[in-house]
This record gives sequence, structure tokens and C-alpha cells, in this order.
Amino acid sequence: MLRDIRKQYEFSALNEENCQSNPFDQFKMWMQEAIKSEQLEPTATILSTVDRHLQVHSRVVLLKEFSTVGFTFYTNYEGHKAQQIEQNKSVSLLFFWPTLERQIRIEGVVEKIDEKSSSDYFKSRPLDSQLGAWASPQSKVIPSHDFLDEQFQAYQLKFGNDVPKPPHWGGFIVKPTTFEFWQGRANRLHDRLFYHFEEGVWIISRLAP
Repeated sequence: MLRDIRKQYEFSALNEENCQSNPFDQFKMWMQEAIKSEQLEPTATILSTVDRHLQVHSRVVLLKEFSTVGFTFYTNYEGHKAQQIEQNKSVSLLFFWPTLERQIRIEGVVEKIDEKSSSDYFKSRPLDSQLGAWASPQSKVIPSHDFLDEQFQAYQLKFGNDVPKPPHWGGFIVKPTTFEFWQGRANRLHDRLFYHFEEGVWIISRLAP
């Protein structure tokens, strides 16, 4: 039975004394540890958006860059997530690393990155991924998977090994307003440290689990 599944969290602890004062530094440290732990898809994050009807939509995207400015992912600008972002710039990201018993919640506002940065990243992608960005009309209804294969082959013949970035494809950057770092603890008494920016300083608060 689902209700009988239990797990005791005892991997680590998160205290105010051992956390970074800047949440970007704390994120960098935890991301590096997730990568070293061979966590499956450590850069995967759940992006939640809200449409004009206040309906929430969530899906997994891959984080490709981060800095003290924000967190960058790439997508089709004509797909559902991009349309929802146009309607509401407030989004959230959720990273979950079960092997480390950790999660990070980030809330913020999102905007498109500049065209040059999108083009530079697109050129760094594997050739098949570049062609896939042309072949898939993201979020649109299609007749079959064979349709995608046909589209892929058509663009392969059209572009060869020199694939330009589609005009409808590029990056978004999430600029955080809050962070929450969660570390699993025994007896469901988990550690939750919440960061919010106030008068030029990141304030850290401990939340009850």
C-alpha cells in the first residue's frame, strides 16, 4: 500500500552555522555535491508557470547555466510554457535530489535572454539536438511519431551539418526573489532555511517542517 511506504531521512543536516550567507553560493555548493554524488539528472528542475486563468502548469526542464543574476533554461518560444510565461512572469523552480535527501525551491520572475547568448548555446548543442529543435512543433498536436521522424529527416537534408538557430527557440532566465533549502531529517523534523532579499541583504529564516 502507498500509505505504508516509509523512509527515514538521516543523510545530513542543514544549520544556520554551516550554510552560506548568499543563497547563490549555497545553491552552487549543493549542485556540485549533487553532480559528484552521481545523482540521476542533477540539473533537472521542475518549472511551474501560471496561465491567464490562474491554472498552474509544471514540467521538468534542464538547467543549463546559473550565476548571481539567475537560472537559465532553453525551450521553444511557441510552446505552452513560453506562452504561459508571456501571460505571467512569476514562476518557480524545484530541484529534488533524493540520493542526498535535499530539495531547493526558488521563486522569481522570468525573462528572455539576449539573442546572441541563445545562438551561442544553440551552436554548442549536438547536431541531432539542433535538428530536433526544428523538427518538433512543441506543444502542437501531431499525427504520429513518424511525423517527427519525417520532419527531422527533411531538416537534415535542408541544413546538413550547418544548422541555424530557429527564430522561435532560445533561453529564459529566472531571476530569484526567494530561495528555500530543504534537508531531510529523521522523524520528519526536516531542516528548511528560507532566504529573502531585504534592503540589499539576504535574510535567512528557519521554517518549521
